[in-house]
This record gives sequence, C-alpha cells and structure tokens, in this order.
Amino acid sequence: MVCKMDHGIAIGCVPVWGKRQSCYAQLYAPVADPLQKEPEERTPLPKGNMWSIHKFGGTCVGTSQRIQNVANIIINDDSDRKLVVVSAMSKVTDMMYDLIYKAQSRDESYLSALDAVLEKHKLTAMNLLDGNDLASFLSRLHHDISNLKAMLHAIYIAGHATESFSDFVVGHGELWSAQILSSVVRKQGVECNWMDTRDVLIVNPTNSNQVDPDILESERRLESWFSKNPSRIIIATGFIASTPQNIPTTLKRDGSDFSAAIMGALFMARQVTIWTDVDGVYSADPRKVSKAVILRKLSYQEAWEMSYFGANVLHPRTIIPVMRYDIPIVIRNIFNLSAPGTTICRLPADENGDSKQLKSLVKGFATIDNLALVNVEGTGMAGVPGTADDIFGAVKDVGANVIMISQASSEHSVCFAVPEKEVNAVAEALQSRFCQALDAGRISQIEVIHNCSILAAVGQKMASTPGVSATLFNALAKANINVRAIAQGCSEYNITVVLKQEDCIRALRAVHSRFYLSKTTIAMGIIGPGLIGSTFLDQLRDQAGVLKEEFNIDLCVMGITGSRTMVLNDSGIDLPRWRELKKEKGEVANLEKFVQHVHGNHFIPNTVLVDCTEDSSVASRYYEWLCKGIHIITPNKKANSGPLDQYLKLRALQRQSYTHYFYEATVGAGLPIISTLQGLLETGDKILRIEGIFSGTLSYIFSNFIGTRAFSEVVGEAKEADYTEPDPRDDLSGTDVARKVIILARECGLKLELDNIPVQSLVPEPLRASATAEEFMQQLPQFDQDMAKNRQDAEAAGEVLRYVGVVDAVNKTGLVELRRYKNDHPFAQLSGSDNIIAFTTSRYKQQPLIVRGPGAGAQVTAGGVFNDVLRLASYLGAPS
Repeated sequence: MVCKMDHGIAIGCVPVWGKRQSCYAQLYAPVADPLQKEPEERTPLPKGNMWSIHKFGGTCVGTSQRIQNVANIIINDDSDRKLVVVSAMSKVTDMMYDLIYKAQSRDESYLSALDAVLEKHKLTAMNLLDGNDLASFLSRLHHDISNLKAMLHAIYIAGHATESFSDFVVGHGELWSAQILSSVVRKQGVECNWMDTRDVLIVNPTNSNQVDPDILESERRLESWFSKNPSRIIIATGFIASTPQNIPTTLKRDGSDFSAAIMGALFMARQVTIWTDVDGVYSADPRKVSKAVILRKLSYQEAWEMSYFGANVLHPRTIIPVMRYDIPIVIRNIFNLSAPGTTICRLPADENGDSKQLKSLVKGFATIDNLALVNVEGTGMAGVPGTADDIFGAVKDVGANVIMISQASSEHSVCFAVPEKEVNAVAEALQSRFCQALDAGRISQIEVIHNCSILAAVGQKMASTPGVSATLFNALAKANINVRAIAQGCSEYNITVVLKQEDCIRALRAVHSRFYLSKTTIAMGIIGPGLIGSTFLDQLRDQAGVLKEEFNIDLCVMGITGSRTMVLNDSGIDLPRWRELKKEKGEVANLEKFVQHVHGNHFIPNTVLVDCTEDSSVASRYYEWLCKGIHIITPNKKANSGPLDQYLKLRALQRQSYTHYFYEATVGAGLPIISTLQGLLETGDKILRIEGIFSGTLSYIFSNFIGTRAFSEVVGEAKEADYTEPDPRDDLSGTDVARKVIILARECGLKLELDNIPVQSLVPEPLRASATAEEFMQQLPQFDQDMAKNRQDAEAAGEVLRYVGVVDAVNKTGLVELRRYKNDHPFAQLSGSDNIIAFTTSRYKQQPLIVRGPGAGAQVTAGGVFNDVLRLASYLGAPS
C-alpha cells in the first residue's frame, strides 16, 4: 500500500494490518507496561470457579474517589482470582467521538478538546498515584496523546475517518482507566496486571453493526497472554477488541458489558458482576411506575425478553456467552453496597425466583415507544403462498427493523410494528411491491397507524400458569385501554400488545399494579379531616408500614377533602406531611372531582371512601358511590338514621353487590356493637331487647354527678375536657343517642323513623332557644335544683341516674330517657366516658350479653374506623 506522507504523518491511507503492522503501526502499537515482567516459563491459565469477573461502567470510574472505591471493592472481594473489566471514565467516550467529529469537520478546536482529555486523565492520575507509578502513567499518557494528535491531524487533512481509525481513537479511554486502576490496586500492595483486550479478544464484524466473538481464537490468545502476565488480579479494558486481522475495533453498543460476559466464558468464571448506579433490575421503569420493585432473580430468557423490549437490563447479546456455561450475572449498585442486586441465571422450571412475599407470575413489564403499526389486509392474501415473504422482503429492502408481528390464522391480514422513523419508507415499499394486487383488489389496504407503543409482559412462570393473559387484559380493560394488536410466542415467556402511545404509561401502571400489588391494595379517599378524620390519618400513618410488610395490605390515600379545601395525589399522599401538603397544594374542595380522582385511579383494584363528617349531604351520596363499586366506611350516623326509604334502598343495594359498607363507629365509637349485633342475628339468635348508655359525654356527666356537685358544674367540666360538642345542647338533647337507637333498631329489622323515638331532653325548656352555647352555659346553673332533686331521690333509693337508649324488639319500639338503676347494676358501675350495652336475646335471656368500654374520644372513634378498614381488607383477601 502506498501512502502519501506529510511531515511524517500518514494521510488518507487505508490500513493494511496483518499482525498489527501498517504504515502507522508504530503509532498504534500498545506501550509495554514496565511493571509487567515476562516470565521465564509459560504459566498455564487456570479456569473455573476460582475466577470472578467484575465490570465497572463509566459512572463507577468517573472521578478519582470513585476509582479508589472500585479498587477497594476489588481488593475486598474474597475470590481467589479476579478479572476486572473497566469502561472509560464517564463522558470520555463521548469526548473521543467528538474529537473525531471535529477533526473530520476540519474544526481546529479538536486540539483544545484533546487537551481537555489529557488534562482530565492527568489530574485523575495525580490525585491517585505518586512516584514511579505516576511518572510511568504520565509518560504513557503523553505518548498516547502525541500519537492521537498526529492521527487526528491526518483525519483533519483527509476530512474523513474510517471506522478503524475511529475505533482506535475511541478505545483510548478504556486503556487509560485500566492503567490508572491497576496502578491504584498495586499501590495498596496487591499484585495486579492490566490487559489491553485488543491483544486477546478477537471478534468478527457482522452486517448488523455488531460483532461476534471468536471464542476459540480468543481462548488461544488469552492463554498466550496469561503465560506472559500471570496474575491473580487482572484489570482489562472493556469495549475494545480486534478483528482476526488485528485491526482495532469495538464491541459496539453496551460493549463493556459484552466484554465482561465474554471474559466470564473464557475463564469459565464463577460469576460475572456488573456494577452500575441502580440497585438492580426493576419490574418496570421506575420513572413511569413509582411502585416498581427490584427483582432478586431473573432467568436468562426473562432478562433477554425484557432487554429486547427496552427495559434497562443487559443487552441480549451480553447474555449469550455466559448462558453456555450457566454463569450467573449479578447486577449491583456501586453506590449502595448493601443492596443485593439482581441475579440473572438459569432458574429451575418451578422457581419464580423472587423472594418477596408477593410472588408475581409476570416478572417484569417493558415498553417501546415511537412505533407505527402497519396493517396489510385483503381477502386475496388467504391461502396464497409467499405473501408474507413479499411483505417482509419489502421491509428488508428498506432496512427497517420489525419489532413485532401478528397474523390472523385466516391469513386475511398481517400487521407488524416498526419504528415511527422508518414507517414511511416501509409504506412506500409495500405500495410499490403490491401495486398490482391493490389495483386488482386482492389486497384491500395497506394501513399505517401512527403513534403506537408496545407493552410487553415477561415471566418464566407464565408458560405454566393458566389465566395470565386474562388477568393482563382485564387490567387493561379496567383502565379503559384499547389493544390494537397482540402477539405471544409459543414459549409463552412474553405477551406483547400494541397500544396508543398516549395510553402507554397508564397501561404500564395498570398491569403492574394488577400483578405486583396485592389484591388488598386499596385506594382511599378521606372526607372530613376534622378531629376524628385527622386522628385516623395519624393512626394510618403510624401503622401503614407494618400493614404492608406483615399483612400485605397497601393503603394508598389518594385524596383528603374538607368542606373548603382538598389535596389530591396520583400515587398516594405522603401521610407524615399530609397537613403541610393540604396547606401547600390544597385546591378548592369539589366532591365530584374528589371522588372521580380517588376512584378514577385504574391502577389500584379497590376503592374506599372514609366519611368522617357528620354531614347529611355527604351521607346522601353513599348510594351513588356504592353503585360505582366504591366501598364506604364511616362513623357518620346520618345515613343509617336518616329517612327510612333511603336507608332500606342503601342496605338492599349493599347486600346485592360485592361492595362493602361498614359503619361500626356509628354506635359505641371503637366498641364492637354493630358487629356483635350482626353476629348474633347471622347465627340465628333472636334479639329481645338492647339497652345501653350510648353517649360517652352523658356517661361522663352522670358518672361525675355525685355528692354535692352541681349539674351545670359537671357539664362545664365535660366541655372543658372536650367530651361535649362545642354546644353541649347537642349532647344533652339526646338526639345523638336517638340516632344510635334507630341504627340498632334497624339492624334488628325494625322499620322505625327518628320521629318514632320518644326522647327525654336534658336541656331545660327555657334554654333550648338560647342564642349561643356560652349563653346557655351561663344560664344553666339556674336549673341545677331540678336535676339535684332527681339525684337525691335516686340516692335515697340506693340508685344512680343514667341516660340510656332502649330498643324493644318485641314491641318494635325504642326510646331515650334518664333512668335510675340499683347500685349493683352493671350500668351503675360505669366510670369516665365508658359506654355499656346489654343485649337480651333468646340465648342471653337470663344473663344479658354485655359490651363495655370507652365510647367517646377521637382516638377510640378513629380506631373503630381503622378497624373497619382492616375488616374490609380481610374481606378483599388480606390474611387475617
């Protein structure tokens, strides 16, 4: 080959290699490491489990400190022998490509850009090395930079760089990082050699801008290299290799990972560890699915499928070399050494590979965007040999990449997905190829559907489990997503669907939730963050983690609304900050929008609204919400004690559907009054009478109305202790007790209205019209004498006063009044704000069934609401 020479630099010559020699052979020749001594005798290469392979990407060696961290990891690894594959420092490969681009564009700034490359590596070496190691590396670095400057000048003059030129220039980043790292390891007193993998790794280029490793020739060269450079620790360059003609080349996309896998196969290593900046492989893209989880294990096939569909896993070709020897690949986070990472290996057919409590049949979900669907259809295609060959021959001629194919068994239509940027060329080629068939009507149309995405579900266990497809499509249907095309291989490792691109993220979240979230994942909306509502939210905040970890119950509060403001969040409100978020991000309350938001989340299978208000207008919406499949939990008494026809309609709907309506806290706060009554009825017992002290406020007042204390004094004390409503007349009127009596009566099957219940009010007649609560409290002492006389009469008879509600199921009546009980009666033993309820039934006739405990206060009422939430979760499938 004749080369034109200019000042001693080869310009525009085509390289002729043969044992790494050419007109610029000296320019390309690797510099010998002075610290590597050639042994007197050839050392055989040991192979097998004593070797572990580590690969560190550019981010891992991006700074001096990170290179030092990598060295520490290498030294602390207890494997007998280690080979470490390193990439160029982060951004360096891009900088090297930029040098080539500028040089062939005749942009003289390539010189200053090359100086920046020099300075980056010089500063890194000076931070890490000293003495002979530093001097040796800097000498080698300056030598390389000088050679690169000459080569780039040649490219500058020629205005063109061959692929070989480019690969040679770009590969220097790996050479320098490997040399620096090996010196850092040796500096800590550990034997270490570095390897220029162009001397060992031989690959054959293919037509698809990829390379295939020549394993036999690479093994031969590796044994030769090792015989001259025996070491227990080898730092090898990633990404770069040579052709059989000794021409420098690269391994193209994900080349360093590929290098590590090939080396793992050559050494028959125990394990290949890929160090990166994430904790492992996720079940879905965590940028799109906030609840994506790290997968502990993947089979080779699962990883292959997921990476094909764009998941951030290893490139499919990286897996091929290690599969041959069943060598596991572990993906770990260099910035989080405590994370175990993801292991890619051969899994037994019956192993799901994930140690989480929740084992999903589908391992992961991946998506590909910016696709177009091409549909070729026509009655003339059916039964005609060669049609598919003609279609995909035309696609091949324009060099388009077919991502997915789907064909009806009738052969009436064939559709396939291609990248959006290639679809116009594909459509034109098909129109040209089938112009006669289109004119003759044998093919009715060649249709292009733009703006599509592919969603793929991948999992080894899908192949042996019925119903996976049904579950997948059910999740998509619930999210109101239309599927354009479907494909599934006979191996059943993946199911692929084509969707509108605008639906892709919603679809991804919907299917991930269906397979990865528990059936007892519940979207919650809290209405009324007042005293009870806020207490319930705080209890939920404190317990949510335990419920999720131990009972597989995931409670996601999607919204909180008061009467004026509300806060909404698509992925769940951060409960420790819910008060701040309501202030910072609150918007004008709108109950319609609120319900739509909470229930409109298609990624969570269950929705519950928790009404912590006392609002009758909110209670009137229960029927509508139950119709929509929304579960309801409430301490609000208005629905069950409101108009009888509305109550009967509500309960009839609830019994007919699979939607739950729980209201334990409407009577007795956190006490199991409703559930006890329902249990008695459901087991066939007959209720004769229910009698009880249902008001914690009035229980407190009459427990403390003793001795010489005035009634008004005790009421004032209860008000100060927040036992009463802001206006104590709301308690003293007996209306609240009457509502509880109505609720219990209706549970027993009595069709009573609130007006049917006689109520003895404790508010003196003249004070019922008082303007304010303060005015009422000021005037109440004027009526203490009447209540004092009632107490004295009771005490004289050995009795106490108690304010009770009664359900007479036999006579189908109810009442609320102040009664006297003997000192040895259970009701007389009550203290504080406790409630007590006595059930007289056919079974408990001689000795009534007594339920007693705290019946007032935000904590116990909120606890009753929380208990209903857990009961709902158990009904939905949570472990009891």
